[in-house]
Amino acid sequence: MKIVIFWHRRDLRQHDNAGLAAALQSGLPVVPLFIYDREILDLLPSRKDARVTFIYDQVERLGGLTAQAGGTFLAYYGRPEEVFAQLAQRYEVAAVYTNEDYEPYAAERDAAIAQVLHGRGAEFHAFKDQVIFAKDELLGKSGKPSKVFGAYSKAWLNALRDEQLEPYPSREFFRAENLLPLPDAPARPTLAEMGFERYEQFVPAAELPAAALVENYHNTRDQPGLVNSSTRRSVHLRFGTLSVRELMRQARELNPKLLGELIWRDYFMMLLWHFPFTASESYDPRLRQVPYRNNEDEFNAWCEGRTGYPLVDAGMRELNQTGYMPNRARIAAAGFLVKHLLIDWRWGDGYFADKLLDYDMANNVGNWQWMAGTGAVAAPWFRVYSPQNQLEAYDPQLAYVKKWVPEFGTTRYVKPLVDHKFARQRAIDTFRAAYRAAGE
Repeated sequence: MKIVIFWHRRDLRQHDNAGLAAALQSGLPVVPLFIYDREILDLLPSRKDARVTFIYDQVERLGGLTAQAGGTFLAYYGRPEEVFAQLAQRYEVAAVYTNEDYEPYAAERDAAIAQVLHGRGAEFHAFKDQVIFAKDELLGKSGKPSKVFGAYSKAWLNALRDEQLEPYPSREFFRAENLLPLPDAPARPTLAEMGFERYEQFVPAAELPAAALVENYHNTRDQPGLVNSSTRRSVHLRFGTLSVRELMRQARELNPKLLGELIWRDYFMMLLWHFPFTASESYDPRLRQVPYRNNEDEFNAWCEGRTGYPLVDAGMRELNQTGYMPNRARIAAAGFLVKHLLIDWRWGDGYFADKLLDYDMANNVGNWQWMAGTGAVAAPWFRVYSPQNQLEAYDPQLAYVKKWVPEFGTTRYVKPLVDHKFARQRAIDTFRAAYRAAGE
């Protein structure tokens, strides 16, 4: 019997799922699949990773829902090409349906999988699901990606149509007549069988945030000391346990500032698709030879929240303990690392990649290069934020700092690693020299 496989990746949900809806309406029985990709998991620095635990729990949840509906949910631990070669030998696979992923590795992986499948007479179909506009859909007048977010955002809003935010009927079609039970299916791997331990972290429910929170988002988003300062739904966008369309519908109705932040997400994914080298190299060629100091002791102090700048330290300590970091603390911490300590932005990007529950390459790279002044869209390289001014503006009552840096204000709190005025001038001089040298 010919079957269709639906390959879950960054879309761990049954509802409003573009590729799943298409697979379920293909006319052939569908078998959902998830691959614990060893090309990714084997690179993780710890066998106790909150993201792996989160993914595992979502896969098992989907497995239970699939069984209830009359089907079988497959999961394998391995390398995708090898898994699909094995599946093609075991079953008569007519097609694989999935949703697009715009990261460099994902693009190469999908091209390789499509080639494997075509060699066996099977089709590969990928659908746009995690963004509203992708790839070449929203280019500037020059035919190239806009380097100015304001212009992109305006074009995005002008191009948006109501139907683009409408949900796909994947849940409605997820029923026995469109699924296939596989009595001989292998058991899904456990965390222990994959060499991982459970690591529990708080994650808000995979549901829309409260309307009152969204309505007040523009007033609270930069106040890390507030309990509900942001929606905290970024982890669900990252793994697709919520649909970006449902969040955008709510934001469009209740708060344009939140919608704007979601548009940034589309924007960074488009930029990474067009400029995949920016995952590991500065976009601006004039700033690829900045003589960063890269002092390892200072980097370790930053990682551990021992810089002597309380907003930076509070953010890093929350990150280390919870896998989460408020937006304003991310800005303060990133700016301090690159400009005050003159440490390569890629060091910070890598640390966030290891620690953040909501780690997303496009957003992470885009924002780090923005702070460093090296990106396709960038804050000027000569902009150096004052951590003290940031603290006074966004945590004036020290609620956030007191929670994460309880020794602040006592003799036990460390002295600042560097003086702000000195570090600011050093950063400007260093970047200016690199900029001018590359331009000559």
